[in-house]
Amino acid sequence: MAEAVRSLERTFELLEHLADAGGEMALSELTEVSGLPMPTIYRLMRTLVNRGYVRQEPSKRYALGPRLIRLGEGASRLLGSWARPVLARLVDEVGETANMAVLEGDEAVYVAQVPSKHSMRMFTEVGRRVQPHCTGVGKALLSQLPEPKVREILARTGMDAHTPNTFTDADILMAELERIRDQGYALDDEEQEIGVRCVAVALRGAPALTALSVSGPSARMTREIVADVVPIMRDAAERFAKELKPS
Repeated sequence: MAEAVRSLERTFELLEHLADAGGEMALSELTEVSGLPMPTIYRLMRTLVNRGYVRQEPSKRYALGPRLIRLGEGASRLLGSWARPVLARLVDEVGETANMAVLEGDEAVYVAQVPSKHSMRMFTEVGRRVQPHCTGVGKALLSQLPEPKVREILARTGMDAHTPNTFTDADILMAELERIRDQGYALDDEEQEIGVRCVAVALRGAPALTALSVSGPSARMTREIVADVVPIMRDAAERFAKELKPS
């Protein structure tokens, strides 16, 4: 029984290594990062390949498989339902629309939202996918990645200018991400949509790259209000991240 449990633990560790590496690794790379013997890794990966959770590419590299998509979609739906009480408390405390998003591939995906009670409010459809360089949640998500990984994403997505305030230069965005790490929050200052300001914080220590945001009309979400909102959001993110950790 103990050996079966250990094999299961090793299998999940290998899947997490693949995910951390962008979804694809060679057998030798898995051996290096995991510290496991190559025959053990080969045996476990063959089982995952046979079950469809891993693919072996023509290059012989291993990649995350399509069967994981169903699991991921189910987990995203559950994450959204778990987040709703957290977002509802944020709306009560801040008065503006609260969102949660995750990084999925190269895009930020909104997985939950609780709207403001104001008649004039921000609305983002759950499931909407956006470029990360021009949104509060997107920049909060990117700030959790190393610079080479961020540049890879930007090279694939491009940096479209949605408004005159959008960051369209990768080097300038890198400096902005460093500032976000230092100050502990990201600001979308009418970068996605004119008249809308958004503040976002990362869920540090969460199992996946996740961020919370609060957004509203710029006339209500002033710089002074943002300064008051940030500590409330940090506290909410810290508490929710702890809830998501394995017990």
